[in-house]
Amino acid sequence: MSDKSPRQSMTKKSGKSLKEKRAAKHAKSDAKAVSAANALFHDKKR
Repeated sequence: MSDKSPRQSMTKKSGKSLKEKRAAKHAKSDAKAVSAANALFHDKKR
C-alpha cells in the first residue's frame, strides 16, 4: 500500500506571507486616509 501522508514538496505556499498582507493593507488604508484629508483641506476644484 502506498504512503498517503502529504509531501512537503506538493504543498503549495501562499503567494504572500501574513506580514506582507498586513503591510499592504496598512499601506492601502494610510493612502486612503491621506487622500481623504487632502479632499477636506484642498477643495479648490469644487
